[in-house]
Amino acid sequence: MESFDHIVVGAGSGGATVARRLVDAGRSVLLLEAGPSDRVPFVHIPGAFVKVIGTRRTWPYATEPEPGAAGRVMHVPQGRMLGGSSSVNAMIYIRGDAQDYDDWAAAGAAGWSYADVLPFFRKAEANQRLADDYHGTDGPLRVSDPAYRHPLAYAFLRAAQQTGLPLTHDFNGSRQEGVGFYQTTTFDGRRGSTAVCYLNPVRGNPRLTIRTGAAVERLILQDRTVTGVECRMANGQRLRFAARHEVVLAAGALSSPKILMLSGIGAEADLAPHGIAVRHNLPGVGQGFQDHVAASVYGGLRDPIGVFGADRGMKAVRHMLQYLLTRTGLLTSNVIECGGFIDTAGTGRPDVQLHVVPTMLGDVDRPAPEGHGISLNPCCLRPTSRGSMTLRSADPQALPVVRAMNLTTREDVDTVMRGVALCRRILKAPALAALVREELAPGPSGDTPEGLEDHARRFAKTVYHPSCTARMGTDAMAVTDSELRVRGLNGLRIADASVMPKLVSGNTNAPCVMIGERCADFLLR
Repeated sequence: MESFDHIVVGAGSGGATVARRLVDAGRSVLLLEAGPSDRVPFVHIPGAFVKVIGTRRTWPYATEPEPGAAGRVMHVPQGRMLGGSSSVNAMIYIRGDAQDYDDWAAAGAAGWSYADVLPFFRKAEANQRLADDYHGTDGPLRVSDPAYRHPLAYAFLRAAQQTGLPLTHDFNGSRQEGVGFYQTTTFDGRRGSTAVCYLNPVRGNPRLTIRTGAAVERLILQDRTVTGVECRMANGQRLRFAARHEVVLAAGALSSPKILMLSGIGAEADLAPHGIAVRHNLPGVGQGFQDHVAASVYGGLRDPIGVFGADRGMKAVRHMLQYLLTRTGLLTSNVIECGGFIDTAGTGRPDVQLHVVPTMLGDVDRPAPEGHGISLNPCCLRPTSRGSMTLRSADPQALPVVRAMNLTTREDVDTVMRGVALCRRILKAPALAALVREELAPGPSGDTPEGLEDHARRFAKTVYHPSCTARMGTDAMAVTDSELRVRGLNGLRIADASVMPKLVSGNTNAPCVMIGERCADFLLR
């Protein structure tokens, strides 16, 4: 077996970050990625990211039929290439709010309060505009203001202020609440994934070995120590690699617990049906699944000013030529340019995030209405619903069984309903009312509580933020300790969204980079 100081499984937001920091410190690292490279133009053109979803560069994860969402299946694609989901997401740079991390610490993740994690957010960040106590300017991760701003984004911000919502210029500063433009992980009109920002500068370093098309199927255990991994290469060959120090699992909140289970790490009730012997009993593996869900409010426009059809025919040709020749225009946009964090329950803390899109977005099982429109997407920020994931079979190539259980608590349904009601009010405010012909969904049925709830359940879709399936903590269901070590084992840590004790209040890419920074720091201490 080839051996390395460290093996990192998964080259996404957390894994690429860990690998870079270890290489910088002089360690030899094998970085294994199940998917291919990120060398596809659509990956790096911000406005073209939707062209990558559904290709071989994303995992086609989906839930079982959802009892809280009218029995529908929800689709949860995740990145499957260098950069992971940071190479396919909408590039929104959000950390969550300070209370999220203070709650982590209070729940047993000692050393993960906001004061503890803020230095690592700043260490990672190279912000284009902000340089203060909250933001860094010298890190690898490029963070910038929108290079392109759609007229509908401005109209939304004016309309939101007309309903009484405050405007903010920094969602990641002293106060999260308000509406505004999102900063994004982009630079010079290009996507700033962790593959680009963290890996590219060290791709030629002899201490870093990257293997793509390398699907890790199980961990190699000797007694209570993880000593390496076994993986299946793209050509079908099975290889083993040894780690002289530690293995880091950073394959994501659905793949990391899957690898643990395939290795005999988990609960007997989850492993025995598939003929897998328990090597290490950890009942929390795969439990506590959380995700963000949103239900769209659609407004049909009076005039063809949205982006409907912008990816077809001569319009697509013009946009691409402008991008290639000048690195300006619509394709430099992350499409979801603006939004907000709103306190709809009057608790003093935002409970709904808004994502605003200058077209009408559907889902895999629900096409959007035809024509020019705008989508206001209210997301339940801190869901109380809890799900799980487990193995479908002992075949490593089988996708896991995901029972997300979204919208199975009254609190979550009420939060989405309040968010939908708020978006309807914003749609009727003067700045948008002048542009919107009619509210297409929920429409008149949303005037009653029953109709509003029906809309929330039928239109709910995930925001692609699976998390919490191998969470940190000290209780019996915790999988990792506060230094990301898998409890009861030596030589194994986890550095992705699965370790979150609770889902953060916002997009998960920046928190996963921060988790990667912290994992590397723990390893190097």
